[in-house]
Amino acid sequence: MKTALFPQLQMFLAVARLRSFSAAAREFGISASAVSQAVRQLEEHLRVILLTRTTRSVALTDAGRRLVESAGPAMGQALAALTEVSAQPGEAVGRLRLSVPRSAVPFVIAPMLPTFRARHPRVEVEAVVEDRFVDIVTEGYDAGVRLSEAIERDMVQVRLTDAFRFVVVGAPDYLARHGTPERPEDLLRHECITFRMQSTGVPYAWELERGRRTWRVPVRGGIVTNDSALSLTLAEQGVGLAYAFEPAVQERLRTGRLVRVLESHAPTVPGFFLYYPSRAQRSEPLRLFVETARELAVKKPLKPTEKTS
Repeated sequence: MKTALFPQLQMFLAVARLRSFSAAAREFGISASAVSQAVRQLEEHLRVILLTRTTRSVALTDAGRRLVESAGPAMGQALAALTEVSAQPGEAVGRLRLSVPRSAVPFVIAPMLPTFRARHPRVEVEAVVEDRFVDIVTEGYDAGVRLSEAIERDMVQVRLTDAFRFVVVGAPDYLARHGTPERPEDLLRHECITFRMQSTGVPYAWELERGRRTWRVPVRGGIVTNDSALSLTLAEQGVGLAYAFEPAVQERLRTGRLVRVLESHAPTVPGFFLYYPSRAQRSEPLRLFVETARELAVKKPLKPTEKTS
């Protein structure tokens, strides 16, 4: 059927449901004669009689009943779909797809999503947790969360956290057995729990700094993992040293289950940032997410929504 006849079909279905041209006319806010004309046009196009009309009643013909049975559910689904995707004044409707590193989830995404969803319940958020570097444009993401040094220069960046450090940590019993490293080079003689860069397949060299000097130490050990939580659990059990995002180990440090080593060489990074291609390309859901991110990030300390220890 030609799409131009959809209004006529919609009016016919209303008449069939209400058994009245005048009631259907009130539903559409038009005259009964306009509804009658629309139904007549549909009948002429189909070359069948759909309704039997008298001065007191309206009844479906066999052809009309078959059309209601076949077209009615489909039309109902179409109207429901249109209602679902349509927005009320001031209401946002849509989908937001984010790429997020695992380490940022408890400190950035988990605290933010409940507030965002409460404010914008018709925006669907898909947060894909992955530690590899993602091209958010080619892979269909609206935005991503990363450390600022991992973000391309042409991206818009919105600060989510304050700066923080990466620290080398170990359990007291491990250090009692193997000694405490005093210089970055000493790490080469220690058992280190390492992780492999997903983008290159190369084990990550631990980055340290002191003043203007920097080190990239190619540490080695018997365990390689891409899960920071496992790395810290193993370090706490005395398996080896771990390299950690400092806010993620605060509770373990506070209770003495882990201690910092080479603290004077701990590098500071600017923090986590939300990033996206350009202001011109922002969707309404992304604009609202950026608005929420700016609000919640203002002078808030890095604290997870759940314990990471």
